[in-house]
Amino acid sequence: MRQTQLFTKTRKEAPSDETSKNAQYLIRAGYVHKELAGVYSYLPLGLKTLNNIVSVIRQEMNAIGGQELLMSALQDKELWSRTDRWDDAKVDNWFKTELKSGGETGLGITHEEPLTRIMSEQVSSYRDLPILAYQFQNKFRNELRAKSGVMRGKEFMMKDMYSFSKDNDAHLEDYNKIREAYIRIFNRLGIGEKTYVTFADGGIFSDFSEEFQTLTDSGEDVIYVQEGKKIALNKEVYTDENLAKLGINKDELVEKKAVEVGNIFHLGTRFSDAIGLKYKDESGSEKSVVMGSYGIGPTRLMGTILEVLADDKGIVWPKEVSPFAVHLVRLGVNDTTVKFADDLYNDLKDKGVEVLYDDRDARPGEKFADSDLIGIPIRFVISDKTVAEGKVEVKMRTSSDSQLVSVEEAFKLI
Repeated sequence: MRQTQLFTKTRKEAPSDETSKNAQYLIRAGYVHKELAGVYSYLPLGLKTLNNIVSVIRQEMNAIGGQELLMSALQDKELWSRTDRWDDAKVDNWFKTELKSGGETGLGITHEEPLTRIMSEQVSSYRDLPILAYQFQNKFRNELRAKSGVMRGKEFMMKDMYSFSKDNDAHLEDYNKIREAYIRIFNRLGIGEKTYVTFADGGIFSDFSEEFQTLTDSGEDVIYVQEGKKIALNKEVYTDENLAKLGINKDELVEKKAVEVGNIFHLGTRFSDAIGLKYKDESGSEKSVVMGSYGIGPTRLMGTILEVLADDKGIVWPKEVSPFAVHLVRLGVNDTTVKFADDLYNDLKDKGVEVLYDDRDARPGEKFADSDLIGIPIRFVISDKTVAEGKVEVKMRTSSDSQLVSVEEAFKLI
């Protein structure tokens, strides 16, 4: 894409009411537009980045047998009442509204109930199991603490997956398969080294759940980390009795700030019992389906990646996340230079390389500052000087040095 055709513009300053690094940089670089506290629109650069994160997650979910669907955001009060999760006293962050035809509906915050009902019409035999079903959908939470940019919002995208298994042993197989897929996702997205599988309270579902917590000073959670063994505990389970169960020595743990980027729960038969999701086993006996719930927030991940990797100049995207593979920056308007840059741009596109071409008539300093702010991993610079030598100046976003290379060598770098 030519930058002269990109309708978004960079900004020198972020809105004064934004305190988080991710919101400041995403707004300044033209990735998102703030609608109100905790609500953001994703502009072309932001949507391309978000779609890249979604693509990585989808690939890993499909690789383990996940089946994608899309459920409605509007929720059935009667269904949620069966599991005692409609009442604000039990779940206090619903967005609810009155229907003109009578009754209430709510905007979904999670989807165990509706998917369990769907499966009750699809599953009848042990032969129908296991099932791993997932979706990408905007969720809505009446969030009071919407102060962390895209990492904590009132409206946000969630990948929620639900497993349906015939018994606890089969469930644990599915659970561990998804757990490993989550680890691969965070590695691919560039934050694997900073992300810990963290023991947390399972709430009403089980003794323990597991959270995926990424270390960052901007995190709202406190976890205790055993760095050598890559073990971590959430603050809520940091007691002598849980430490004893896990065989962890309290002197070995270090307190860190982190942000939760994923979680996995054992649901047991709570929802299948309440909604009537049964199957017949090999002997013809009726059993309740054993379930699990697995969440990753792509929008939260986008903000977390930025918080972890950005520097004082701007965003630093990993290769699999960046909206473009290359930022081609042209300096000067000399006809020969323009033709060289235009030809290189077309060659990159012909080879299937996603490239943002800064063909604007702007000062070099402005172009370089914008390039650093936008955060594309590789920058190709074309100027009168480089054209005279028939070469391309190449600079990695994470490096302070650049090098002059041939066009062929530049292509090899990507």
